[in-house]
Amino acid sequence: MDKAKVRQTVREYAFLTAATMIMVVGIYFFKFPNNFCFGGVTGFAVLFSSFTPFNASDLTFIMNMALLVVGFLFVGKSFGVKTVYVSVLMSVALSVLDKVYPLTKPMTNEPVLEFMFAVFLPALGSAMLFDADASSGGTDILAMILKKYTSFNIGVTLMLVDVLITVLAFVIYGPKTGLFSIAGLLAKTLVIDTVIENMNLCKYFTVVCDVPAPICDFIHQELNRSATVFEAQGSYGHSQKKVILTVMKRNQAVRLRRFIREQQPNAFIMITNSSEIIGKGFRGMN
Repeated sequence: MDKAKVRQTVREYAFLTAATMIMVVGIYFFKFPNNFCFGGVTGFAVLFSSFTPFNASDLTFIMNMALLVVGFLFVGKSFGVKTVYVSVLMSVALSVLDKVYPLTKPMTNEPVLEFMFAVFLPALGSAMLFDADASSGGTDILAMILKKYTSFNIGVTLMLVDVLITVLAFVIYGPKTGLFSIAGLLAKTLVIDTVIENMNLCKYFTVVCDVPAPICDFIHQELNRSATVFEAQGSYGHSQKKVILTVMKRNQAVRLRRFIREQQPNAFIMITNSSEIIGKGFRGMN
C-alpha cells in the first residue's frame, strides 16, 4: 500500500472515529440517563436495563456483539469493515465511559436541553457515518438479514420496531419520557437528513459571458475543478454568448464569484444549491 493510500485510510478512519465518539457522547451523557428511547439497539438497551441486572452501556455492548456474530453467520462479510469498526468502537467506548464516569442521574435538571443534545449529537454522528458509507451496525445488520432472507419491506419493518420501542417507553417510564422518546424518533430522521444535505452542499454555477477563457483558467488552475462551455444566443439582441457550467464546494464558490465580479463585471451569474453531485471529483467516482 503506497503512502497516499495509507494517508487516505488514516483520514477515513479518523473521520469514522470522530463520528462515532460524537454519537457516544450524545448517547451516554444525554440519552441513557434520561431513559430516552429513540429506537435502535440503544433504545432496546434503555428499555431492558430497567428490568435486567445490566445497565444500558453493557446491554449495548452485548447486543452489538451478538448482532455482529449473527451478521457474519447469516450475511457474511458484506456489511463491511467500516460497520464492524464503528459498532465495536461505539460498544467499547460506552462500556469504558460507564466504568470511568458512571452516571446515576441526568447531568442537569433541564430535560428539554438534554433532549436536544440526545437527538442532535447521535444524529450528527449517524449522518457523518452515512456520508462515509458506513453505519453503526445494530439494527442495520438485522435489516440486511431481513433483506436477504425475507420479502419484508425493511424500512417499514424497522420503523415499526422503533415505534414499538417508543410505545414501550410509555409503559415502563411514564408519559413524560414516552413523549420525549416519540419526539426524538421523529426529530432524529429530520436532523440526519438536514445534516447530510448540508455536508454535501455544493454550488452550481451558470455563467453567461463574452470571454470564458480567463474564468475557465481560474477554475482549472486555482480551484482544481473543471467546467463545461457551450455556445448560446441572447433572445433580445441575438448576440453570441458563452455559457459556463461548473460545480464546486462552498468555499471555492466564494472565490469564483469574487473573481468573476472583478474580471468580468458584465457577466451574468446564476448560483444554485445542489446537495447531490455524482461524478469525478464528487460522490460516486474517484
